[in-house]
Amino acid sequence: MTAILEVERISRSFGGVRAVDNVTLHLSPGEIVGLIGPNGAGKTTLVNLMTGVLRPSSGVVRFSGRDVTSQKPHQAAQRGIARTFQLVQPFPEMTVVENVAAGARFAARAPTIAAAKAEARRHIDFVGLGALADRQANALTLPDRKRLELAKSIAMKPRVLLLDEVNAGLNSGEIDSALELIRRISAQGVTILIIEHLMKVVFSLSHRILVLHHGALISEGTPDAVARDERVIQAYLGTRFAERHGRPGHG
Repeated sequence: MTAILEVERISRSFGGVRAVDNVTLHLSPGEIVGLIGPNGAGKTTLVNLMTGVLRPSSGVVRFSGRDVTSQKPHQAAQRGIARTFQLVQPFPEMTVVENVAAGARFAARAPTIAAAKAEARRHIDFVGLGALADRQANALTLPDRKRLELAKSIAMKPRVLLLDEVNAGLNSGEIDSALELIRRISAQGVTILIIEHLMKVVFSLSHRILVLHHGALISEGTPDAVARDERVIQAYLGTRFAERHGRPGHG
C-alpha cells in the first residue's frame, strides 16, 4: 500500500544536538500508529518536521508521494495534515463554534463564514461538545478543551491527524472517552499518528508502534513485537512492563 505520509533519512540539529537523527518512516492510509520514547527523544520535533513548523537539516518529507519538505504549517494544513498540540491553546475569547469554524474556513476552505460555522457545529456535536457550542473557550474544563482541540483538527478535513499527548492531564474515565473518540475519527478514514506516554493507551489503540530514542528510530512493529524488543525494554519500557505483556522473565 502506498504511504500517505513518509519521511526519508530526516535529521534536525539544534546547535550541537541532533534532536532527530536520520529517521525513515511511513504512515499508510487508515492506520493508527503510536510514537513513543523517553522525554527528549525527539517525538514532537519529528511532528514539527512533518508539519512544516521546522525545516529538516537533511532528509525529505513526502505527502501522497509529493515532496513537501519545504512546506509551511498553513500549507500542510490545507493539504490535509492536521495536528493537535501538547499544550492546548484555543482562542480564549472566542466561542467553541468560532474556534472550530476557524479551522473549517482557513484550512478546509469553507466558502463563507456561515458555512464554516455550520460545519463547525457538526464537528462539535461529533466530539460531544454540542451543549457548549456557544460558550467561550476559556470557560471550558481541560477535558472539554481537549475535545475542542480534536474538533478544530477534524474541521480541517485532515487525511492525516497527528496527536501530541492528547490524553495528558485526563483521568481514567476521560481517557476512555478520548480513545473512543479517536477510534471514531479513524473509522472515518483518517490516518492517525499519536504521541503518547501512557502505555495502556498506545498499546490498546495502535496498529503499529514506532520507538524513538536519542532522536533515532530504534524499533517499529506491532504492539506485541515492540513490547518484546530488548532495545525498547532497556531504553524505555522496563522489564516489568515487558513481563506483563508476555515477555518471559529472565532468571
